[in-house]
Amino acid sequence: MPADVALHFDRVRTKGSHDDLRLRIGPYQHRCDSYYFALDDSPIVPGGLGLRLSRLLEQWSSQVASLRDGGGTVYLPYDFSDQCTAWLRVSSSDGQTAEVQAGWSLIEGWGIYPSDYLSTASAVADFDPIAGAQVVCSLIDLAARIDANRTTLEATGS
Repeated sequence: MPADVALHFDRVRTKGSHDDLRLRIGPYQHRCDSYYFALDDSPIVPGGLGLRLSRLLEQWSSQVASLRDGGGTVYLPYDFSDQCTAWLRVSSSDGQTAEVQAGWSLIEGWGIYPSDYLSTASAVADFDPIAGAQVVCSLIDLAARIDANRTTLEATGS
């Protein structure tokens, strides 16, 4: 059973591609679209939306795991829009504790494949935090929460 980290990324509807995803972090909630996942024609992830969302969280897991080797900062995208993207900034100073903060970047969503966003994540230089959209937890608990969300999203199918 994953630790109770106040971070959830889930599908709220399985029909349509607008306002069908939700990120909850602490008391903050944000609805977003799966539209850009449907446009992602990368051969990395064939199949339905559930598999594409699972691939996104697989990349999140990999980035969070990299912080256990002494800390650092990584960016995890969750909303892809025409003129901007929303990200989680995960920072760890000690490789054990994480501060997770939601925010925005002017990096345009149409230029990113959700199935392979890592090169863009390293270019986030204009992160604008959202007030009140933050949690602090252990990296281990964060990884467990991401894995639980990944399993749930994959099971949603197309």
